[in-house]
Amino acid sequence: MKVETLEEAIEKIKELEKEITRLRTENEKLRSRNYGGRKKHDSAWMNSYNDFVIKYENGMTLTEIVNEGKISRRTAYRYLSYYKKLMRK
Repeated sequence: MKVETLEEAIEKIKELEKEITRLRTENEKLRSRNYGGRKKHDSAWMNSYNDFVIKYENGMTLTEIVNEGKISRRTAYRYLSYYKKLMRK
């Protein structure tokens, strides 16, 4: 579109500003998407972790905790690492 008058130029600017706003909104939606992976420390994570800590502090071994079937072995070691880091502070 060739702009010949000031009014056409102003109209074209308004269209482009609307397009920029739409693209920014779409960009924010794409940035905030959840791609999976481990979750942050939400309430479900904290409940599971606290359950692990209670069992661990009461003398259960990691194998016993894992054998209950509520968390994986990898998660148990991750929780143990987090627990030890907190105990150092």
